Amino acid sequence: MNITEGIVLLVAIVFNAGANILLKHGMQNAPDINSVGLKGMLVNSITNISVWLGLLSFGVAFIFYSVVLTRMKLGVAYPIMTSAGFAIVTVVAVFLFDERLSVMKIVGIAVIALGIWLVAMAK
Repeated sequence: MNITEGIVLLVAIVFNAGANILLKHGMQNAPDINSVGLKGMLVNSITNISVWLGLLSFGVAFIFYSVVLTRMKLGVAYPIMTSAGFAIVTVVAVFLFDERLSVMKIVGIAVIALGIWLVAMAK
């Protein structure tokens, strides 16, 4: 992987993680589906700017990830994309959504990072 491919992959990862964070932000104060029904949830979703920005971010991530797949093996790109996104979302969720970061989660993220490195280095 050269520097350009790495940057394109990084953009895809950041926009994918950002999309998940934006969707969480948009939906964290949504009414309970049991009280407003599916229609109410849909109205809440389509009138929420964070949800729209999340969808746009997923679109950008899709475009950049598609470019990555033209140059990188799926068996390498996918683990990097999902696990790096997982690590980003986990850390951001601690600060933005007051989620807890336990020692077990930190160890898990470290193991995932090691796994990514091993997969990326395998021939």
